[in-house]
Amino acid sequence: MPPEPPSRLGTRTDLLRPGLRPKRLTQAMSERVRSWTVRALLSPNATLGIGAFLIFVLVASLVISWSRSQPLAGVGRVMTEAKTVRVLLRSEDAAATEAAREAARQRTPRVYVADDEALSEIARQLESLPRTLASVSSLDEVDASIRTLYNLTDESLRALRGEAIDGEPSTLWRRSIASFMSSLALRPIVDEQTWQRATQDGAFAQLKLLVAGREILVARGEMLNLGDQSKLAQAIDYAARDAGVTYSLRGVLVARLMAHAKPTYRYDSALSAAAQNAEAESIAPVVRENPVGQVIYVRGDVLSESQYALYQAELRAYNETKPTWHLATRRAAVIMLCVAIGLAIVLYTGLFVPDAARSPTRIVSLAFVLLAGLIVAAVATVIEPAAAPISTIAPTMFVAAVLAVAYGYRAALAYGCLHGLLVCVAVDAGVGEFISIVTAIAVAAWQLRDIRDRNALLRLALLAAPAIALVSGVTQALEIPLTAPGLRQIGHDVLWAASSALLVAGVVLFLLPAIERAFGVATSLTLAELRDPKHPLLRELQIRAPGTYNHSLNVAAISEAASSAINADSLLTYVGALYHDIGKMNKPEYFVENQAGGPNKHDKLSPAMSLLIIIGHVKDGLELAREYGLPRDLQHFIESHHGTTLIEFFFHRAKQQALKQSGGGSSERRAGDSSGGERDDDAGPMPSEVEFRYPGPKPRTRESAILMIADAVESATRTLSEPTPARIDGLVRAIARKRLLDGQFDDSNLTLSELNDIVESISRSVASIYHGRVVYPEPASTATAS
Repeated sequence: MPPEPPSRLGTRTDLLRPGLRPKRLTQAMSERVRSWTVRALLSPNATLGIGAFLIFVLVASLVISWSRSQPLAGVGRVMTEAKTVRVLLRSEDAAATEAAREAARQRTPRVYVADDEALSEIARQLESLPRTLASVSSLDEVDASIRTLYNLTDESLRALRGEAIDGEPSTLWRRSIASFMSSLALRPIVDEQTWQRATQDGAFAQLKLLVAGREILVARGEMLNLGDQSKLAQAIDYAARDAGVTYSLRGVLVARLMAHAKPTYRYDSALSAAAQNAEAESIAPVVRENPVGQVIYVRGDVLSESQYALYQAELRAYNETKPTWHLATRRAAVIMLCVAIGLAIVLYTGLFVPDAARSPTRIVSLAFVLLAGLIVAAVATVIEPAAAPISTIAPTMFVAAVLAVAYGYRAALAYGCLHGLLVCVAVDAGVGEFISIVTAIAVAAWQLRDIRDRNALLRLALLAAPAIALVSGVTQALEIPLTAPGLRQIGHDVLWAASSALLVAGVVLFLLPAIERAFGVATSLTLAELRDPKHPLLRELQIRAPGTYNHSLNVAAISEAASSAINADSLLTYVGALYHDIGKMNKPEYFVENQAGGPNKHDKLSPAMSLLIIIGHVKDGLELAREYGLPRDLQHFIESHHGTTLIEFFFHRAKQQALKQSGGGSSERRAGDSSGGERDDDAGPMPSEVEFRYPGPKPRTRESAILMIADAVESATRTLSEPTPARIDGLVRAIARKRLLDGQFDDSNLTLSELNDIVESISRSVASIYHGRVVYPEPASTATAS
């Protein structure tokens, strides 16, 4: 069979390629994840990372399980779905019970206490009146005050004298007065205000009178108003008539009581309240049965107090009565979800945020921020469900803003979305709420990519608020019934959601310094402040080591241009370059750029001592950085700008001294010692390269790798006699190649393509600094004179 034409083979291969590429990509990604997992488990921070992961899963699971078991609907909210009773519910109708008890309170007779002393005084005076007047023959003989007090007439005086037998009140009179006082006790006289309250308060039909240690119930209408004189006099007259007092003497009794009229009873509020409470407590709770399937509320209902109480009782009963396996399954599902999200966070951190994975402080800070945001969102929503639009959006938006500051906008998007999923599960939110959360995350990540001034947070608030409001309004309109209450709620929720942007921007602005310290990062705002030449540390460097300061300025300019060429953080690179050699100010005279042509102090030192001084500027720089509170990102520039490179000058000087001490040696022997660390039979021990290398660490970021190249190039260029562009380019490429082959860029994630761009940028920048000058001829007069 003849072979297929080449065109058909090519076509078949082309058809296979789309299937092969994803497969290769998947295999590469799997291999990367596998290798990262192995490295992570073997790293010193593995125990801390595992502990943080377990705590995150445990706390998140507990928070979500708790919040989902709480009522997440508020009174006055428009319901978006119907809810029915799932278990037979026997519950107290709190409203009905309270209504019944209040009715009992209103029916309870109020308590009035008699003024026993005043009543006894009236009874004594009336009973002794016949004795007082028994010896009086005419009205003129009666004391004027008594005559006025009792309104005595000749007729009433004769009648009173007739009630006296042998100068003492008759038995009939005594009985009539006793009966009159008993009748008066059943007609309580009170002041006008007490009478007004008694006629309006409550629904009781009787009054409870406490008189002479007895309780008497009388009709409410028997109460007499001290302010109504005519009705009071009439009531007293009726009481005297009922007591059998003759007509001529009834006026005497009426006159006496009306002369110094005062209340005979007072209202006792304490006894009345106690009686009302006792009556209310005697009312049994009103129990209502709610069968399975009974509707609690339907879509579009505005949740009332009674509906909320039933919903709360049903949820509590359901959680208490559901089977154990049901509860265990729910909790297991929550734990599995938290494990999945936690693993996603761990994987993303290890693969794309290595700075966080390498630092114990950042691991703890990341876990704390994520858990704190989840707890705030869950607790705030449970406490006030009506504020759910802000309590779900604001915490997640704050988490995204913090992580955008700490790790960049990509990390903020990833962590924010994962955190938003946890929040939505915790508060039982729908897709609409999640979309609003993602919108807030996206705007926060976008606006906080680079905080060069405080206006960035103002722009965040001004852009995020309308964006969140628009998305929230659209999603709410899709979920909430478009009734009058529903439209009012949509407007309310949109305002709450928009205010979350203002709240987050204000809180981040207030906490920005604390966020930078917690995560060991520096925002562009802080970097802009640190690049100011008036910074105390830079001022000190200018005074004590001016040559080093000038070198740092050149390196900063070169590094900034190279960072821009590969889209790295140029501001961070510039500021890191400014501070990378601050350790030299402790011993500036031992560094060539500060010697100004004077004698080299290293000529009088051994190579080992010179090595300690040169290496010491890194350690001194770190101590100064910590003393002045420089961010951790800048400290890395100081500790890594030499990496683990060899200090070649002093290494070769040490080798030469070793050869001299051994009495010289053949050229072949010298050639054989170039590797270092070998022992020759005649020359003795040779210095090792390991002893003459910087302690590191190697650069871990692209920015610090750029500084390493720029620092070496700027120093080496000064040794060129004729720094032409071609020679400078060759020097830059040689230094970059040497650092690459020495493994200095292994931890920096720098690609060969980016390294080439860096080399070209540095070549251009250095050539522009050390460009050649035109040699101008001397004037003729000067030449002749010379």
